[in-house]
Parts: sequence; C-alpha cells; structure tokens
Amino acid sequence: MNSNKTILCATLGSCVHVAGIFNFMRLAQEQHYKTEFLRPPNTISEIIQKIYQTNADIIALSYRLTPEVAVNLIKELRLKLTQELKSKIWIFGGTTLVCEAIKPLGVFHHYFNGKATEIDVLEFLRRSQVTTKEEESIFPNTLIERMDFVKPFPLLRAHFGMSSVDETLKGIEEISQAKVIDIISIGPDQNFQEHFFSPEAMKTMEKGAGGVPIRSEDDLVSLYVASRQGNFPLLRCYSGTRQLLKMAELLNRTIHNSWGATPLFWYSELDGRSSRRIPEAIKENQENMAWYGSHKIPFESNESHHWSLRSAPDAVAVAASFLGAYNAKKAGVQYYISQLMFDTPLNISPRFDLAKMIAKTELIEGLHDSNFISFRQVRTGLLSFPEDPHLARGQLASSLQIAMFLKPHIVHVVSFCEGNHIATSQKVIESAKIARRVISNSIRGLPSIIHDQQIQAYKQQLITDANYILQAINLIATPNVTDPLIDPLTLSAAVKFGILDAPHLRGLTVSRGDIETTLIDGKCLSIDKYTLKICSEKDRLTHILEREGYPDLVDDWPERARLKVMLI
Repeated sequence: MNSNKTILCATLGSCVHVAGIFNFMRLAQEQHYKTEFLRPPNTISEIIQKIYQTNADIIALSYRLTPEVAVNLIKELRLKLTQELKSKIWIFGGTTLVCEAIKPLGVFHHYFNGKATEIDVLEFLRRSQVTTKEEESIFPNTLIERMDFVKPFPLLRAHFGMSSVDETLKGIEEISQAKVIDIISIGPDQNFQEHFFSPEAMKTMEKGAGGVPIRSEDDLVSLYVASRQGNFPLLRCYSGTRQLLKMAELLNRTIHNSWGATPLFWYSELDGRSSRRIPEAIKENQENMAWYGSHKIPFESNESHHWSLRSAPDAVAVAASFLGAYNAKKAGVQYYISQLMFDTPLNISPRFDLAKMIAKTELIEGLHDSNFISFRQVRTGLLSFPEDPHLARGQLASSLQIAMFLKPHIVHVVSFCEGNHIATSQKVIESAKIARRVISNSIRGLPSIIHDQQIQAYKQQLITDANYILQAINLIATPNVTDPLIDPLTLSAAVKFGILDAPHLRGLTVSRGDIETTLIDGKCLSIDKYTLKICSEKDRLTHILEREGYPDLVDDWPERARLKVMLI
C-alpha cells in the first residue's frame, strides 16, 4: 500500500524527548509516508507555520513533561486552529498522564501513550491511508494476505468460545475492538463437532461442554458479523469429527474459515472423539485435505501434538509431523500451516523442545516446491500452564520467547488461565498483550541459539530416527501399494503394530500401546520396559519388524526400504 501523505512531526514547547518521534517516523517511512521533522524547542506558532509550509496531511505532536504544562500548550494550539487546520489529522504521543490530561480538549484524533506498541502504530498508519468507509478493506480477509499485511510481525491467533452463543458474540466483539488478535478460532462444544448434522444424536446434558453450543448456520453467521469491527479479525473453527466435507463447506460459507485443520489418525476410535475406524478416519481426513486444497484454502494437519500429548517419544512426534504435511501435499494442499506445540509432554527441556521443533520444520520445509509451501505456527502447550495465574503468565511469556527463535508466521496465543478455566474475552486480550510484548522484543533480534551444539545434535538424531520410522512404514506395506505413507491400511497397520505408538494408547484394541517412554535430560525417549534403559528407535523398530514377521529385512532394513518420498 502506497501513500502520498505527508506527516509533520514535532515536540511541543521545551520538550526535547524525540526518541518516540523518530521511531514513529521510521515506521511511517516504511509505510511510504513522507515525513517532516521540526527540531525542538517549538512554539505553537512555529508549528502552525510549518504546517502551512509543508501542507502536511497528518500532524504528529509529542510531549512527555508535566501534564499541566501540556494542557496550557494544547489550549493555545486550539485557539489558533483555523477550519483548514482542523481538517488535518492530529495525533499525539506522550505519557499516559499527559494523554489523559489533554483528551478533554478535543484537539487530537488519536493518542499513543506508553502502552502503545509498534503494531498499534502500524495499524494507525495503514488506516490513515483509506477513508472511514473503506476501513475494513485495509484488513485483508485471507490468511496469506493478512500475513503480508502485518509483517514483520507474526499473526496472533486465539481460541475463544464461551458456554453460550450470546456470551461468545459479546466476547468476539470485545476482542475485535481490542485489536490485539488477528485470528479468532471459535471453540465449539463436542456436540457441534460430532453431531451438528445429526442433532438427534446430541447429548443434551453436555450442551456447552468444552465450548460454544452452535446449533445453526445463523449462529455461525452471527459470530462472523460480530467480528466485523475493530481490526476485523479472521475467523476459523474446528473441522468437526464426523462428516468433515459438509463441515468444511458450512464453515467456508458462514464464517469464511481462514484455514482448515484436521489430523491424520485422530478424531476416530483412537481417541474416542468419533466412532470412525482408523482407516475410515484417515481416508475421510485425506478427502477433507483435498477439499481445502481444491478450494485453495490453507490447511493444517494438527497431527504431531496428539502423539506428544500422549507421551509418545519425540521421534514419533517428528515422524507424525512429517506424515501430516506429506499427506496434505499429496492431497493437493498448496498452503500448509505447520503447528508446533511447545512444552509437550510436560517438563520437556526448552533446549530439546526447540530441537524437536527444528527437526519437524526441516522435514516439512524439505517438501516445499512451486505447489506446496508451509508456514510456521507456534503455541504454548496447554498442559504446561500452572493454575496460579502469576506463574501461568510467566509460562506464557517464557514459552513464546523460546518459540520466537523459529521466526513464526503465526503465534497461537493460548490464554494463560486455561490450565484452570476457560478463557473469557478479557483473559484472551490480556494474554495477547503479553504475547505482543514478547514478540516486539524478539523481532529486534535474537541470538542464534538454534546453532547450539546440543540442539543441533538432537535435531539431527530426531531426523534420523523419524526417517527410520517412515522407512518402517514403507516396509510393512503390501507390494501393490504405490505410496505407503498415504495408504490408509498401511498407516493403520503402523499404529496396530506399534511403529507409531504412545503410552497413553495402552488398553485399546486398535493400537499397540506397549511403548514405554520417559524424560531423560529433558528429552522424551523410548525405554526398554524391562531394563528401563534407553531404547534407540532403530532397535525398537527392528524388534517390531521381527515380531510382525519381517525377519529377513531386519539386518539391513533401512537400506532395503522401498522409499517413496525424498527424506532428509
């Protein structure tokens, strides 16, 4: 967006604090404004004379000294304003006390106090390039355009859904007006996700359990309408756990779903969120991916963290992350959202957590080509939040600081209170402000800790181990299978055999569930259930292949695997 507007910047009276003015001018110049600076000290008459000389469209004044003096200066300014000068856009920057003192005088259209961030300034500058009637048009209504719009900052996403539609409507309005969230992810209740198209199957006693009880298309449309204010955030919603294609069409039609999200194996008999058998769930999930790909809507396969939430070894989580992205690419998805959930499982080391996320990222970004590109989305793990609100705020900030080393495109802000209770709109806004401060500090430049020797060593180990897992899946496929990594029966067998496994799956008939893991030096690793010693992924998989009847492949199975994809 280009601008032909001129901004005159000056401090008032004897105030010589120009750091804020210069930072504002830098941001304005980046948005293609022409800027003029009037060096201090400046009388009101000198400022007005300069306005006429430059024919400035926007007047940006600053004062950071005594509020009472500021009031006197602005009163003098108000007396000298002609009708022509009143038609200009007047903005003011100063301390909160000064801003509050001069607001009643009614001279300025916008104020920046000590709470304002660079994001706030950029939003104002972009708004000022259009008329009020065009205001919504400056906020792009697609995800990719919105990413470009907020650069160099990532988009902020937050989950929100109260136990009634009315409460949720009110909260969306408040979040939109706060202008701190770019994407509101509507959190519906389980009845909506599983039974929206078969309402007779809904469990009436569980209305509103886990989210907002959406029961009609009108409910969805009203949620979208509620967001058409403030910074006009994008909306998105869970994909549902049954009849995914109908849900995709519904969400696109009503809330203009900014991206779809479906795992590969889950929302099935594996986790009990629907009764779909694993092969059926995989097939339907792949069809859902293909629907989003055919409509050129971004897609997220939120696969990997489901394994980590169930204490799977880090290598399984990395392999699952690749499988989600690979299946999305094969289904025709062009824009892929790579979700990277930190702090999961609980008490993982930040160092090796980062290594795990780098391993996922390198494998996924190795799939990039002219038809497939991914975007990094980071978030704090829900289980990592303490119930104490002060500790929880610290956890949010600490986790996001680590996550910012990945230079994410999207930050999923998990509200700090969610370890204790569902987030209200005010808690979402507060959490977003914590995140914005971490982000603002981080984008100024972080040290390159990703090159830490231990991080790089563990990243490489995880990539190697993930490749063993993917090769093992190739090995168990029947000869007629062209690509085992997208074949529902082969993938289901990988779960049944325990190639993909997690301790929390114990007791299910559809999975192996006999893997043991533990945290060692902050890494989630497989261990031998009898000796309790670390079990390498190669040894674990070799045992599985022997047990399942592939003894002739054990000696050199990694080399003889029928690889169908280019693996790093």
